[in-house]
Amino acid sequence: MNVVKSSLPDEDLKIVGEALQGALVDLVDLSLVAKQVHWNVVGPRFRSVHLQLDDVVVSARAHSDTVAERASALGVSPDGRAATVAAGSGIGTVDDGWVKDNDAVRVLVDALGAVITRMRERVNATAEPDPVTQDIFITVSADLEKHRWMFAAENV
Repeated sequence: MNVVKSSLPDEDLKIVGEALQGALVDLVDLSLVAKQVHWNVVGPRFRSVHLQLDDVVVSARAHSDTVAERASALGVSPDGRAATVAAGSGIGTVDDGWVKDNDAVRVLVDALGAVITRMRERVNATAEPDPVTQDIFITVSADLEKHRWMFAAENV
């Protein structure tokens, strides 16, 4: 069933739809990884890292909603189910248990880096078929790069 008919040609819609779905998966997983680390971080910098992790969660959730709604607006059904996220995310797994504050920072730098790399690929992939979606990916990339910079500066 296709409720919404996109104004994009089918070939362009396929490219854009795949990019949006991939971004949604990465953003949902980023919010989950950041929350997992948030709940388990320990160490002398607990409070600052704990609060910084929540900032990432808020951003990732807001961006995932924007991405999913863009997909819906184009007639592409977004899929943020746990199994879909687990199967398609580009973020590595997080170990269970407590996470030292320095390790928490490293985990987030790596996770953000993975998502940013894939997001920049989506920026390039959507430049021609849909500059509107490309603009969303540019905005998301800029925000995630800011978060990554702030975490990376913690471990200098």
